[in-house]
Amino acid sequence: MAGTDTDPGHRHDTASQDLAGLEAGLDALDTVQVGRPPLREVLLRKVLPPVTAVALVLVVWQVLVWARVAPAYKLPSPSAVWGEVSEAWLQGTLLDYIWTSVSRGLLGFLLALVIGTPLGLLVSRVRFVRAAIGPILSGLQSLPSVAWVPPAVIWLGLNDRMMYAVILLGAVPSIANGLVAGVDQIPPLYLRAGRTLGATGLRGAWHIVMPAALPGYLAGLKQGWAFSWRSLMAAEIIASSPDLGIGLGQLLENGRNNSSMSQVFLAILLILVVGIAVDLLVFSPLERRVLRGRGLLVTR
Repeated sequence: MAGTDTDPGHRHDTASQDLAGLEAGLDALDTVQVGRPPLREVLLRKVLPPVTAVALVLVVWQVLVWARVAPAYKLPSPSAVWGEVSEAWLQGTLLDYIWTSVSRGLLGFLLALVIGTPLGLLVSRVRFVRAAIGPILSGLQSLPSVAWVPPAVIWLGLNDRMMYAVILLGAVPSIANGLVAGVDQIPPLYLRAGRTLGATGLRGAWHIVMPAALPGYLAGLKQGWAFSWRSLMAAEIIASSPDLGIGLGQLLENGRNNSSMSQVFLAILLILVVGIAVDLLVFSPLERRVLRGRGLLVTR
């Protein structure tokens, strides 16, 4: 028929070209740089951009101070905030502020991890449980963490148990929903293959479900940490007691009570630094390792 290519040789050449293209794509996917990149490349690609961004923010901040867009008691200069940092360091309280909050946040997150992981597996694998509490988890995830602080104070009092309760209520739904989303994205063929090989029950969950759902689960963990940290800051800002010590949230509230914007900026800066540090030191390496293991991240 006119317009139809019936030449077997042409079809063979086309198929060979397609196969060659597929092999080239797979080779590129498998090509991962072995060894560490040069120090100069690391500095240019990973250190210079955030340093440049921070420097730009400081320059804009200082320009706004020089332009007197707001009184000094409303917009302190970078040097005034740095003075607060130096004073807290010399008094030996700077690390105490950070450790008080970080230790609570990490312990609360680990507790949420222990509770949220089996809960997510249960919701994702049992239809009745999913229909019963799946919508509740989604609703809890959208509920602001600060809403849990007043009832937690009334039920548990001004103590660390109240702090951990608020963290759990904020983080557990995110971790569980992240795992549910990861399980939902597993190809059914994987699960059938696992059952054929005898991987059922807890063995199937450990060897088949969890590894296959790892990208979604990791996203849930990352979000769960963010909710843990935000919940803790809300609890520390609202709940104040000498027995609780002074964390970063309480430092922020003290700055407001003292009408010290430099102290407020100091607290905000420390909260931001801790959040960025945890992401860069914990979650970003884990994410890169998972993506690289699945051939989804190629280092050039």
